[in-house]
Amino acid sequence: MQTNFSLTQLADTAMKESEKILRSCVHCGFCTATCPTYLMLGDELDSPRGRIYLIKDMLEGGKPATQEVAMHLDRCLSCLSCMTTCPSGVHYMHLVDHARAYVQETYKRPLADRLVRDMLAMTIPHRGRFRLAIGAAWLADRVLDVVAAVLPIRRVHSAHAHEREAGRVARRPTMMERMWALLHLAPDRMPNRSANEARTRFAPQGARRARVVLLQGCAQPVLRPEINDAAIRLLTRNGVEIVTPKDEGCCGALVHHMGREHDAHAFAKNNIDVWTREIEGEGLDAILITASGCGTSIKDYGFQLRNDPAYAAKAARISALAKDVTEFLESLDIRPTRTTGQVVAYHSACSMQHGQKITDPPKRLLRAAGFRVKDVPEGHICCGSAGTYNMLQPELAARLRDRKVGNIARLAPDIIAAGNIGCMTQIGSAAKTPVVHTIELLDWANGGPSPEAISHLTQTDLAATPATHRHLEGKMADKKKTPPKKATICCMNCKSTLKTPCSGSTARLTSPARRPAAPARAADANPAPPNTPAPNATAAAR
Repeated sequence: MQTNFSLTQLADTAMKESEKILRSCVHCGFCTATCPTYLMLGDELDSPRGRIYLIKDMLEGGKPATQEVAMHLDRCLSCLSCMTTCPSGVHYMHLVDHARAYVQETYKRPLADRLVRDMLAMTIPHRGRFRLAIGAAWLADRVLDVVAAVLPIRRVHSAHAHEREAGRVARRPTMMERMWALLHLAPDRMPNRSANEARTRFAPQGARRARVVLLQGCAQPVLRPEINDAAIRLLTRNGVEIVTPKDEGCCGALVHHMGREHDAHAFAKNNIDVWTREIEGEGLDAILITASGCGTSIKDYGFQLRNDPAYAAKAARISALAKDVTEFLESLDIRPTRTTGQVVAYHSACSMQHGQKITDPPKRLLRAAGFRVKDVPEGHICCGSAGTYNMLQPELAARLRDRKVGNIARLAPDIIAAGNIGCMTQIGSAAKTPVVHTIELLDWANGGPSPEAISHLTQTDLAATPATHRHLEGKMADKKKTPPKKATICCMNCKSTLKTPCSGSTARLTSPARRPAAPARAADANPAPPNTPAPNATAAAR
Protein backbone atom coordinates (compact mmCIF):
# COMPACT_ATOMS: atom_id res chain seq x y z
CA MET A 1 0.00 0.00 0.00
CA GLN A 2 1.35 3.40 -0.98
CA THR A 3 1.55 5.93 1.86
CA ASN A 4 2.22 9.67 2.03
CA PHE A 5 3.28 10.40 5.59
CA SER A 6 5.29 13.54 6.18
CA LEU A 7 8.79 13.49 7.67
CA THR A 8 7.43 15.16 10.77
CA GLN A 9 4.89 12.38 11.22
CA LEU A 10 7.50 9.68 10.68
CA ALA A 11 9.64 11.19 13.43
CA ASP A 12 7.16 9.61 15.83
CA THR A 13 8.21 5.98 16.33
CA ALA A 14 4.64 4.69 16.67
CA MET A 15 3.62 6.43 13.47
CA LYS A 16 6.70 5.11 11.68
CA GLU A 17 5.86 1.55 12.73
CA SER A 18 2.27 1.94 11.55
CA GLU A 19 3.46 3.33 8.21
CA LYS A 20 5.68 0.27 7.79
CA ILE A 21 2.75 -2.05 8.51
CA LEU A 22 0.48 -0.18 6.09
CA ARG A 23 3.05 -0.50 3.31
CA SER A 24 3.17 -4.28 3.75
CA CYS A 25 -0.54 -4.64 2.88
CA VAL A 26 -1.15 -5.62 -0.78
CA HIS A 27 -4.99 -5.41 -0.73
CA CYS A 28 -5.37 -9.13 -1.48
CA GLY A 29 -8.42 -9.47 0.77
CA PHE A 30 -7.51 -12.90 2.12
CA CYS A 31 -8.11 -11.54 5.61
CA THR A 32 -11.80 -10.98 4.92
CA ALA A 33 -12.40 -14.73 4.64
CA THR A 34 -11.55 -15.33 8.30
CA CYS A 35 -12.65 -12.06 9.89
CA PRO A 36 -15.61 -12.76 12.22
CA THR A 37 -17.17 -9.31 11.95
CA TYR A 38 -17.01 -9.30 8.16
CA LEU A 39 -18.55 -12.77 8.02
CA MET A 40 -21.40 -11.55 10.22
CA LEU A 41 -22.01 -8.07 8.85
CA GLY A 42 -20.74 -8.23 5.26
CA ASP A 43 -19.42 -4.65 5.48
CA GLU A 44 -15.99 -4.06 3.96
CA LEU A 45 -15.27 -1.47 6.67
CA ASP A 46 -15.78 -4.18 9.28
CA SER A 47 -12.97 -6.25 7.78
CA PRO A 48 -9.22 -5.88 8.39
CA ARG A 49 -8.70 -4.50 4.89
CA GLY A 50 -11.45 -1.93 5.35
CA ARG A 51 -10.16 -0.89 8.77
CA ILE A 52 -6.67 -0.53 7.31
CA TYR A 53 -8.04 2.00 4.79
CA LEU A 54 -9.76 3.90 7.60
CA ILE A 55 -6.62 3.88 9.76
CA LYS A 56 -4.42 5.01 6.87
CA ASP A 57 -6.73 7.90 6.04
CA MET A 58 -6.94 8.95 9.70
CA LEU A 59 -3.22 8.74 10.54
CA GLU A 60 -1.87 9.99 7.22
CA GLY A 61 -4.11 13.03 7.26
CA GLY A 62 -3.51 13.78 10.93
CA LYS A 63 -7.26 13.90 11.40
CA PRO A 64 -9.08 13.43 14.69
CA ALA A 65 -10.98 10.15 14.82
CA THR A 66 -14.62 10.35 13.79
CA GLN A 67 -17.61 8.47 15.14
CA GLU A 68 -17.59 6.19 12.09
CA VAL A 69 -13.91 5.28 12.47
CA ALA A 70 -14.35 4.66 16.20
CA MET A 71 -17.39 2.45 15.56
CA HIS A 72 -15.63 0.21 13.03
CA LEU A 73 -12.49 -0.07 15.17
CA ASP A 74 -14.61 -0.85 18.23
CA ARG A 75 -16.20 -3.74 16.33
CA CYS A 76 -12.79 -5.32 15.78
CA LEU A 77 -12.30 -8.25 18.17
CA SER A 78 -8.49 -8.21 18.01
CA CYS A 79 -8.80 -11.96 17.48
CA LEU A 80 -5.84 -11.70 15.06
CA SER A 81 -7.23 -14.36 12.75
CA CYS A 82 -6.34 -12.01 9.91
CA MET A 83 -2.66 -12.25 10.86
CA THR A 84 -2.77 -16.04 10.54
CA THR A 85 -4.43 -15.76 7.14
CA CYS A 86 -2.40 -12.87 5.68
CA PRO A 87 0.19 -14.05 3.11
CA SER A 88 2.07 -10.72 3.32
CA GLY A 89 2.76 -10.79 7.05
CA VAL A 90 0.82 -7.62 7.87
CA HIS A 91 1.17 -7.13 11.64
CA TYR A 92 -2.38 -5.97 12.17
CA MET A 93 -2.16 -6.26 15.98
CA HIS A 94 0.33 -3.43 16.38
CA LEU A 95 -1.48 -1.31 13.79
CA VAL A 96 -4.90 -1.55 15.45
CA ASP A 97 -3.36 -1.01 18.90
CA HIS A 98 -1.82 2.25 17.69
CA ALA A 99 -5.10 3.26 16.02
CA ARG A 100 -7.07 2.66 19.21
CA ALA A 101 -4.64 4.76 21.22
CA TYR A 102 -5.03 7.50 18.60
CA VAL A 103 -8.83 7.28 18.84
CA GLN A 104 -8.61 7.49 22.63
CA GLU A 105 -6.59 10.71 22.33
CA THR A 106 -8.53 12.46 19.55
CA TYR A 107 -12.14 11.33 19.86
CA LYS A 108 -14.57 12.19 22.66
CA ARG A 109 -16.97 9.31 23.05
CA PRO A 110 -20.59 9.74 24.15
CA LEU A 111 -21.04 10.03 27.90
CA ALA A 112 -22.65 6.61 28.33
CA ASP A 113 -19.83 4.95 26.39
CA ARG A 114 -17.19 6.70 28.50
CA LEU A 115 -18.89 5.71 31.74
CA VAL A 116 -19.02 2.01 30.83
CA ARG A 117 -15.40 1.96 29.70
CA ASP A 118 -14.23 3.84 32.79
CA MET A 119 -16.10 1.40 35.00
CA LEU A 120 -14.51 -1.61 33.31
CA ALA A 121 -11.03 -0.08 33.47
CA MET A 122 -11.41 0.74 37.15
CA THR A 123 -12.74 -2.65 38.25
CA ILE A 124 -11.61 -5.68 36.23
CA PRO A 125 -7.81 -5.10 36.34
CA HIS A 126 -7.94 -4.78 40.14
CA ARG A 127 -8.67 -8.10 41.82
CA GLY A 128 -10.26 -6.71 44.99
CA ARG A 129 -12.51 -4.27 43.16
CA PHE A 130 -13.48 -6.92 40.63
CA ARG A 131 -14.48 -9.33 43.38
CA LEU A 132 -16.74 -6.66 44.88
CA ALA A 133 -18.17 -5.85 41.43
CA ILE A 134 -18.93 -9.53 40.77
CA GLY A 135 -20.68 -9.77 44.12
CA ALA A 136 -22.77 -6.72 43.31
CA ALA A 137 -23.54 -8.05 39.81
CA TRP A 138 -24.54 -11.42 41.23
CA LEU A 139 -26.98 -9.73 43.61
CA ALA A 140 -28.30 -7.32 40.97
CA ASP A 141 -28.88 -10.15 38.50
CA ARG A 142 -31.15 -11.92 40.95
CA VAL A 143 -33.05 -8.76 41.82
CA LEU A 144 -33.60 -8.03 38.13
CA ASP A 145 -34.84 -11.57 37.54
CA VAL A 146 -37.64 -10.80 39.97
CA VAL A 147 -38.29 -7.42 38.36
CA ALA A 148 -38.30 -8.92 34.85
CA ALA A 149 -40.94 -11.41 35.94
CA VAL A 150 -43.26 -8.54 36.90
CA LEU A 151 -42.41 -5.74 34.46
CA PRO A 152 -42.33 -5.99 30.63
CA ILE A 153 -38.55 -5.73 30.21
CA ARG A 154 -36.20 -7.96 28.25
CA ARG A 155 -32.59 -8.97 28.83
CA VAL A 156 -29.98 -8.06 26.19
CA HIS A 157 -29.07 -11.63 25.36
CA SER A 158 -32.60 -12.28 24.17
CA ALA A 159 -33.96 -8.83 23.36
CA HIS A 160 -32.29 -8.64 19.96
CA ALA A 161 -32.30 -12.31 19.02
CA HIS A 162 -34.55 -11.54 16.06
CA GLU A 163 -32.00 -9.05 14.76
CA ARG A 164 -29.19 -11.56 15.11
CA GLU A 165 -31.16 -14.25 13.33
CA ALA A 166 -32.00 -11.88 10.49
CA GLY A 167 -28.32 -10.98 10.14
CA ARG A 168 -28.95 -7.25 10.32
CA VAL A 169 -26.11 -4.83 10.75
CA ALA A 170 -25.46 -4.28 14.42
CA ARG A 171 -26.04 -0.82 15.78
CA ARG A 172 -24.15 0.83 18.59
CA PRO A 173 -25.29 -0.86 21.81
CA THR A 174 -26.82 1.27 24.54
CA MET A 175 -25.46 1.56 28.04
CA MET A 176 -28.37 -0.47 29.44
CA GLU A 177 -27.70 -3.29 26.98
CA ARG A 178 -24.08 -3.37 28.01
CA MET A 179 -25.04 -3.52 31.67
CA TRP A 180 -27.44 -6.40 30.93
CA ALA A 181 -24.59 -8.24 29.21
CA LEU A 182 -22.28 -7.68 32.17
CA LEU A 183 -24.87 -9.05 34.58
CA HIS A 184 -25.50 -12.04 32.34
CA LEU A 185 -21.81 -12.99 32.51
CA ALA A 186 -21.79 -12.95 36.31
CA PRO A 187 -21.36 -16.46 37.79
CA ASP A 188 -24.36 -18.32 39.19
CA ARG A 189 -22.67 -18.37 42.57
CA MET A 190 -19.77 -16.50 44.08
CA PRO A 191 -16.60 -18.61 43.83
CA ASN A 192 -14.76 -19.26 47.06
CA ARG A 193 -11.44 -17.50 47.44
CA SER A 194 -8.49 -19.86 47.01
CA ALA A 195 -6.32 -20.58 50.03
CA ASN A 196 -3.29 -20.32 47.73
CA GLU A 197 -4.00 -16.64 47.07
CA ALA A 198 -2.36 -15.65 50.36
CA ARG A 199 0.84 -17.63 49.67
CA THR A 200 3.81 -16.49 47.60
CA ARG A 201 5.96 -19.64 47.32
CA PHE A 202 5.21 -23.29 46.65
CA ALA A 203 7.98 -25.81 47.20
CA PRO A 204 8.45 -28.64 44.69
CA GLN A 205 7.98 -32.28 45.56
CA GLY A 206 11.30 -34.05 45.27
CA ALA A 207 14.30 -32.55 43.50
CA ARG A 208 13.78 -29.10 42.02
CA ARG A 209 13.70 -29.18 38.23
CA ALA A 210 12.81 -25.53 37.60
CA ARG A 211 11.84 -22.28 39.31
CA VAL A 212 9.02 -20.25 37.75
CA VAL A 213 6.64 -17.37 38.33
CA LEU A 214 2.99 -18.28 37.86
CA LEU A 215 0.92 -15.25 36.84
CA GLN A 216 -2.11 -14.94 39.09
CA GLY A 217 -3.91 -12.41 36.92
CA CYS A 218 -6.88 -10.24 37.81
CA ALA A 219 -10.14 -11.78 36.55
CA GLN A 220 -9.19 -15.47 36.67
CA PRO A 221 -8.54 -15.78 40.44
CA VAL A 222 -11.95 -14.21 41.05
CA LEU A 223 -14.01 -16.16 38.50
CA ARG A 224 -12.19 -19.52 38.46
CA PRO A 225 -9.59 -19.78 41.25
CA GLU A 226 -9.41 -23.55 40.72
CA ILE A 227 -7.42 -23.03 37.51
CA ASN A 228 -4.29 -21.71 39.19
CA ASP A 229 -4.78 -24.20 42.03
CA ALA A 230 -4.63 -27.04 39.49
CA ALA A 231 -1.51 -25.54 37.89
CA ILE A 232 0.22 -25.29 41.27
CA ARG A 233 -0.58 -28.91 42.14
CA LEU A 234 0.54 -30.27 38.79
CA LEU A 235 3.76 -28.27 38.62
CA THR A 236 4.90 -28.87 42.19
CA ARG A 237 4.22 -32.63 41.88
CA ASN A 238 6.62 -32.62 38.96
CA GLY A 239 9.48 -30.81 40.68
CA VAL A 240 8.75 -27.16 39.83
CA GLU A 241 9.11 -24.43 42.44
CA ILE A 242 6.48 -21.72 42.00
CA VAL A 243 6.62 -18.06 42.99
CA THR A 244 3.55 -15.79 43.05
CA PRO A 245 4.78 -12.30 44.06
CA LYS A 246 2.25 -10.23 46.00
CA ASP A 247 2.99 -6.97 44.16
CA GLU A 248 2.21 -8.53 40.79
CA GLY A 249 -0.87 -7.11 39.05
CA CYS A 250 -2.89 -7.12 35.84
CA CYS A 251 -0.95 -7.73 32.64
CA GLY A 252 -2.50 -4.60 31.10
CA ALA A 253 -4.18 -6.31 28.13
CA LEU A 254 -7.69 -5.16 28.99
CA VAL A 255 -6.96 -1.44 29.08
CA HIS A 256 -4.52 -1.74 26.19
CA HIS A 257 -7.27 -3.05 23.90
CA MET A 258 -9.44 -0.09 24.90
CA GLY A 259 -6.75 2.33 23.71
CA ARG A 260 -5.59 3.31 27.22
CA GLU A 261 -1.95 2.92 26.35
CA HIS A 262 -0.63 4.86 29.34
CA ASP A 263 -2.51 2.66 31.81
CA ALA A 264 -1.38 -0.48 30.00
CA HIS A 265 2.27 0.54 30.17
CA ALA A 266 1.94 1.31 33.88
CA PHE A 267 0.68 -2.24 34.55
CA ALA A 268 3.46 -3.67 32.40
CA LYS A 269 6.20 -1.72 34.16
CA ASN A 270 4.94 -2.79 37.58
CA ASN A 271 5.08 -6.47 36.62
CA ILE A 272 8.46 -6.07 34.97
CA ASP A 273 9.89 -4.56 38.18
CA VAL A 274 8.41 -7.36 40.32
CA TRP A 275 9.62 -10.18 38.08
CA THR A 276 13.03 -8.59 37.52
CA ARG A 277 13.65 -8.75 41.28
CA GLU A 278 12.96 -12.50 41.16
CA ILE A 279 15.28 -12.92 38.17
CA GLU A 280 18.08 -11.03 39.87
CA GLY A 281 17.43 -12.87 43.15
CA GLU A 282 17.15 -16.66 42.96
CA GLY A 283 16.59 -16.65 39.21
CA LEU A 284 13.69 -17.75 37.01
CA ASP A 285 13.43 -20.38 34.33
CA ALA A 286 10.11 -19.12 32.99
CA ILE A 287 7.10 -16.89 33.60
CA LEU A 288 4.07 -19.14 33.18
CA ILE A 289 0.62 -17.91 32.19
CA THR A 290 -2.62 -19.90 32.35
CA ALA A 291 -4.70 -17.25 30.54
CA SER A 292 -3.66 -17.01 26.89
CA GLY A 293 -4.95 -13.44 26.56
CA CYS A 294 -2.48 -12.37 29.23
CA GLY A 295 0.24 -14.42 27.56
CA THR A 296 -0.13 -12.58 24.26
CA SER A 297 0.16 -9.24 26.05
CA ILE A 298 3.19 -10.19 28.18
CA LYS A 299 5.02 -11.62 25.18
CA ASP A 300 4.49 -8.19 23.59
CA TYR A 301 6.02 -6.20 26.47
CA GLY A 302 9.28 -5.93 24.56
CA PHE A 303 7.54 -4.19 21.67
CA GLN A 304 5.30 -1.99 23.80
CA LEU A 305 8.22 -0.55 25.77
CA ARG A 306 10.84 -0.64 23.03
CA ASN A 307 11.26 3.14 23.13
CA ASP A 308 11.56 3.43 26.91
CA PRO A 309 15.27 3.58 27.79
CA ALA A 310 14.67 2.44 31.38
CA TYR A 311 12.52 -0.57 30.48
CA ALA A 312 13.31 -1.64 26.91
CA ALA A 313 15.94 -4.25 27.82
CA LYS A 314 14.08 -5.51 30.89
CA ALA A 315 10.82 -5.78 28.96
CA ALA A 316 12.50 -7.80 26.20
CA ARG A 317 13.92 -10.20 28.81
CA ILE A 318 10.51 -10.66 30.42
CA SER A 319 8.87 -11.34 27.04
CA ALA A 320 11.51 -13.98 26.27
CA LEU A 321 10.75 -15.79 29.55
CA ALA A 322 6.95 -15.71 29.14
CA LYS A 323 5.38 -19.06 28.25
CA ASP A 324 1.92 -20.51 28.17
CA VAL A 325 1.71 -23.24 30.78
CA THR A 326 1.20 -25.90 28.09
CA GLU A 327 4.42 -24.84 26.34
CA PHE A 328 6.32 -25.43 29.57
CA LEU A 329 4.58 -28.69 30.48
CA GLU A 330 5.72 -30.37 27.27
CA SER A 331 9.32 -30.13 28.47
CA LEU A 332 8.53 -31.96 31.74
CA ASP A 333 7.46 -35.30 30.21
CA ILE A 334 4.45 -35.67 32.52
CA ARG A 335 2.95 -39.16 32.66
CA PRO A 336 -0.71 -39.75 33.56
CA THR A 337 -1.41 -41.78 36.68
CA ARG A 338 -5.06 -42.62 36.02
CA THR A 339 -7.02 -43.72 33.01
CA THR A 340 -9.28 -41.18 31.38
CA GLY A 341 -10.95 -41.51 27.99
CA GLN A 342 -13.57 -38.75 27.90
CA VAL A 343 -14.27 -36.97 24.62
CA VAL A 344 -12.85 -33.44 24.83
CA ALA A 345 -13.72 -30.65 22.42
CA TYR A 346 -10.66 -28.44 22.52
CA HIS A 347 -11.38 -24.76 21.94
CA SER A 348 -8.23 -22.93 20.93
CA ALA A 349 -8.50 -19.33 22.08
CA CYS A 350 -7.71 -16.68 19.46
CA SER A 351 -4.95 -15.30 21.66
CA MET A 352 -3.49 -18.82 21.77
CA GLN A 353 -3.63 -19.89 18.12
CA HIS A 354 -3.41 -16.49 16.39
CA GLY A 355 -1.66 -14.33 18.98
CA GLN A 356 0.95 -16.80 20.26
CA LYS A 357 0.83 -19.35 17.39
CA ILE A 358 0.35 -22.19 19.88
CA THR A 359 -1.86 -24.86 18.34
CA ASP A 360 -0.61 -28.39 19.00
CA PRO A 361 0.92 -28.50 22.55
CA PRO A 362 -2.41 -28.43 24.46
CA LYS A 363 -3.91 -31.14 22.26
CA ARG A 364 -0.78 -33.32 22.48
CA LEU A 365 -0.82 -33.08 26.27
CA LEU A 366 -4.50 -33.98 26.46
CA ARG A 367 -4.08 -36.95 24.14
CA ALA A 368 -1.05 -38.15 26.09
CA ALA A 369 -3.22 -37.98 29.22
CA GLY A 370 -5.72 -40.35 27.60
CA PHE A 371 -8.44 -37.95 26.48
CA ARG A 372 -10.08 -38.29 23.06
CA VAL A 373 -9.51 -34.79 21.66
CA LYS A 374 -11.62 -33.35 18.86
CA ASP A 375 -11.05 -30.10 16.99
CA VAL A 376 -13.98 -27.70 16.94
CA PRO A 377 -15.36 -26.92 13.45
CA GLU A 378 -14.55 -23.34 12.42
CA GLY A 379 -12.02 -23.33 15.22
CA HIS A 380 -10.35 -20.21 13.83
CA ILE A 381 -13.49 -18.11 14.41
CA CYS A 382 -13.62 -16.16 17.69
CA CYS A 383 -16.12 -17.07 20.42
CA GLY A 384 -16.92 -13.39 20.99
CA SER A 385 -15.23 -12.90 24.36
CA ALA A 386 -12.16 -10.88 23.30
CA GLY A 387 -11.45 -9.19 26.64
CA THR A 388 -14.30 -6.72 27.16
CA TYR A 389 -15.87 -7.24 23.73
CA ASN A 390 -18.78 -9.30 25.09
CA MET A 391 -19.65 -6.37 27.35
CA LEU A 392 -19.02 -3.52 24.90
CA GLN A 393 -20.48 -5.26 21.82
CA PRO A 394 -23.03 -7.68 23.34
CA GLU A 395 -25.08 -8.32 20.18
CA LEU A 396 -22.13 -9.29 17.99
CA ALA A 397 -20.55 -11.26 20.83
CA ALA A 398 -23.78 -13.21 21.35
CA ARG A 399 -23.93 -14.15 17.67
CA LEU A 400 -20.34 -15.40 17.75
CA ARG A 401 -20.95 -17.27 21.00
CA ASP A 402 -24.00 -19.04 19.61
CA ARG A 403 -22.06 -19.96 16.47
CA LYS A 404 -19.21 -21.38 18.55
CA VAL A 405 -21.49 -23.32 20.91
CA GLY A 406 -23.38 -24.76 17.94
CA ASN A 407 -20.15 -26.00 16.33
CA ILE A 408 -19.04 -27.55 19.61
CA ALA A 409 -22.39 -29.29 20.04
CA ARG A 410 -21.88 -31.03 16.68
CA LEU A 411 -19.02 -32.99 18.27
CA ALA A 412 -21.19 -34.26 21.17
CA PRO A 413 -18.27 -33.97 23.62
CA ASP A 414 -18.20 -34.91 27.27
CA ILE A 415 -16.06 -31.88 28.14
CA ILE A 416 -15.05 -28.57 26.58
CA ALA A 417 -11.43 -27.58 27.26
CA ALA A 418 -9.94 -24.12 26.76
CA GLY A 419 -6.88 -22.18 27.85
CA ASN A 420 -8.34 -18.72 28.45
CA ILE A 421 -10.70 -17.52 31.17
CA GLY A 422 -12.54 -15.14 28.83
CA CYS A 423 -13.41 -17.93 26.40
CA MET A 424 -14.45 -20.22 29.25
CA THR A 425 -16.82 -17.59 30.64
CA GLN A 426 -18.24 -16.73 27.22
CA ILE A 427 -18.82 -20.30 26.04
CA GLY A 428 -19.97 -21.44 29.47
CA SER A 429 -22.74 -18.82 29.46
CA ALA A 430 -24.58 -20.76 26.72
CA ALA A 431 -23.11 -24.26 26.48
CA LYS A 432 -24.74 -27.19 28.25
CA THR A 433 -21.47 -29.13 28.26
CA PRO A 434 -19.10 -28.32 31.16
CA VAL A 435 -16.18 -26.02 30.30
CA VAL A 436 -12.87 -26.53 32.11
CA HIS A 437 -9.31 -25.36 31.71
CA THR A 438 -6.81 -27.62 29.99
CA ILE A 439 -4.60 -27.58 33.09
CA GLU A 440 -7.48 -28.92 35.24
CA LEU A 441 -7.79 -31.99 33.03
CA LEU A 442 -4.04 -32.56 33.01
CA ASP A 443 -3.88 -32.21 36.80
CA TRP A 444 -6.71 -34.72 37.23
CA ALA A 445 -5.07 -37.22 34.87
CA ASN A 446 -1.82 -36.82 36.82
CA GLY A 447 -3.32 -37.63 40.21
CA GLY A 448 -5.07 -34.40 41.18
CA PRO A 449 -8.70 -34.06 42.21
CA SER A 450 -11.48 -34.23 39.68
CA PRO A 451 -12.62 -30.80 38.44
CA GLU A 452 -15.93 -29.97 40.07
CA ALA A 453 -17.59 -29.22 36.73
CA ILE A 454 -17.01 -32.77 35.44
CA SER A 455 -17.40 -34.73 38.66
CA HIS A 456 -20.36 -36.55 37.12
CA LEU A 457 -18.09 -37.84 34.33
CA THR A 458 -15.18 -38.97 36.46
CA GLN A 459 -16.81 -41.70 38.50
CA THR A 460 -14.77 -44.80 39.23
CA ASP A 461 -16.78 -47.04 36.93
CA LEU A 462 -16.22 -44.68 33.98
CA ALA A 463 -12.61 -43.80 34.58
CA ALA A 464 -11.44 -47.29 35.48
CA THR A 465 -11.82 -48.58 31.94
CA PRO A 466 -9.86 -47.08 29.04
CA ALA A 467 -11.93 -45.51 26.31
CA THR A 468 -10.66 -47.97 23.70
CA HIS A 469 -11.67 -50.88 25.87
CA ARG A 470 -15.13 -49.37 26.43
CA HIS A 471 -15.46 -48.91 22.67
CA LEU A 472 -14.52 -52.51 21.92
CA GLU A 473 -16.77 -53.81 24.66
CA GLY A 474 -19.65 -51.86 23.15
CA LYS A 475 -19.00 -53.33 19.69
CA MET A 476 -18.81 -56.85 21.12
CA ALA A 477 -22.09 -56.35 22.94
CA ASP A 478 -23.74 -55.20 19.73
CA LYS A 479 -22.51 -58.31 17.93
CA LYS A 480 -23.98 -60.51 20.62
CA LYS A 481 -27.34 -58.80 20.29
CA THR A 482 -27.42 -59.06 16.46
CA PRO A 483 -25.66 -62.20 15.18
CA PRO A 484 -24.37 -61.94 11.61
CA LYS A 485 -26.51 -63.36 8.81
CA LYS A 486 -25.16 -65.61 6.08
CA ALA A 487 -25.15 -63.86 2.75
CA THR A 488 -25.44 -65.44 -0.65
CA ILE A 489 -23.46 -64.10 -3.56
CA CYS A 490 -25.80 -63.67 -6.46
CA CYS A 491 -23.79 -63.65 -9.68
CA MET A 492 -20.69 -62.34 -11.32
CA ASN A 493 -22.69 -59.62 -13.04
CA CYS A 494 -24.05 -57.79 -10.03
CA LYS A 495 -21.95 -59.42 -7.27
CA SER A 496 -24.62 -58.47 -4.78
CA THR A 497 -25.41 -60.28 -1.55
CA LEU A 498 -29.05 -61.25 -1.86
CA LYS A 499 -31.11 -63.92 -0.23
CA THR A 500 -32.62 -64.62 -3.65
CA PRO A 501 -30.47 -64.52 -6.83
CA CYS A 502 -31.43 -62.17 -9.63
CA SER A 503 -32.99 -63.44 -12.85
CA GLY A 504 -29.78 -63.07 -14.79
CA SER A 505 -27.70 -65.22 -12.51
CA THR A 506 -25.22 -67.35 -14.41
CA ALA A 507 -22.75 -68.38 -11.80
CA ARG A 508 -24.43 -68.51 -8.43
CA LEU A 509 -22.03 -69.00 -5.55
CA THR A 510 -22.90 -69.97 -2.01
CA SER A 511 -19.85 -68.51 -0.33
CA PRO A 512 -17.18 -65.91 -1.08
CA ALA A 513 -14.50 -68.60 -0.90
CA ARG A 514 -15.85 -70.29 -4.00
CA ARG A 515 -16.03 -67.12 -6.08
CA PRO A 516 -13.42 -67.11 -8.88
CA ALA A 517 -10.97 -64.24 -8.84
CA ALA A 518 -11.88 -61.37 -11.12
CA PRO A 519 -9.28 -60.38 -13.71
CA ALA A 520 -7.18 -57.42 -12.70
CA ARG A 521 -7.89 -54.11 -14.36
CA ALA A 522 -5.46 -51.30 -15.00
CA ALA A 523 -7.52 -48.94 -12.90
CA ASP A 524 -7.17 -51.26 -9.90
CA ALA A 525 -3.43 -50.74 -9.82
CA ASN A 526 -3.91 -47.05 -9.03
CA PRO A 527 -7.02 -46.72 -6.87
CA ALA A 528 -8.69 -43.34 -6.70
CA PRO A 529 -8.41 -41.22 -3.57
CA PRO A 530 -11.19 -41.69 -1.01
CA ASN A 531 -13.04 -38.49 -1.99
CA THR A 532 -12.84 -39.08 -5.76
CA PRO A 533 -16.33 -39.62 -7.27
CA ALA A 534 -17.06 -42.75 -9.19
CA PRO A 535 -16.85 -42.54 -13.02
CA ASN A 536 -20.60 -43.02 -13.48
CA ALA A 537 -21.30 -40.32 -10.91
CA THR A 538 -18.99 -37.94 -12.76
CA ALA A 539 -20.69 -38.69 -16.05
CA ALA A 540 -24.10 -38.16 -14.53
CA ALA A 541 -22.99 -34.83 -13.15
CA ARG A 542 -21.84 -33.75 -16.58
